[in-house]
Amino acid sequence: DVAMAAPKGPGHLVRRQYTEGKGVPGLMAVEVDATGNADALVRAYCKGVGCTRAGVIPTTFRDECESDLFGEQVVLCGGLTELVRAGFDTLTEAGYPPELAYFECLHEVKLIVDLMYEKGIAGMRYSISNTAEYGDLTRGKRIITDDTRAEMRKILSEIQSGEFANEWIAEYRAGLPNFTATAEAQANHPIEVTGKKLRGMMDWIDSEF
Repeated sequence: DVAMAAPKGPGHLVRRQYTEGKGVPGLMAVEVDATGNADALVRAYCKGVGCTRAGVIPTTFRDECESDLFGEQVVLCGGLTELVRAGFDTLTEAGYPPELAYFECLHEVKLIVDLMYEKGIAGMRYSISNTAEYGDLTRGKRIITDDTRAEMRKILSEIQSGEFANEWIAEYRAGLPNFTATAEAQANHPIEVTGKKLRGMMDWIDSEF
């Protein structure tokens, strides 16, 4: 059998929700059902980690893998971190204090994301000020332009064609030189220095980093 149970959340969240009697949504797929039992088995795995408490959606290996990589690269990780750093850099280069830039461009991201998570984009907009919503509606498309969307489609194509997988395999086999250098450089960005100092003042936050 070849089957997949994919909780839609990081491991620590899956575990925490489970121990609290809750669960995160999940995806399930059956690629090969050699025994005739694969569907039941993967549903049992989903139930075992708590996903059935929140809902499980059938999918395919290909759709889950490609959409997962796209989300990570374009929105959740690559897109978001570049947007946050660019906003921080713009404010600090214009002379604003780094602490202020950190709060406006990184710290408050959680507040907005939590609203979107709970209420969707429209519900988030209902919850913010009219001034913030007007700026959102009139300025957002100046950041995410047609060129940005074209680059998103290009990244998706690289994932679908296997180009990204081949690049990552080659990087790994070479000992991760680009990965390591880039990660180290970005870990020393001023936003990290500022953030570490500010998070150390917030006793409700795990300030390990």
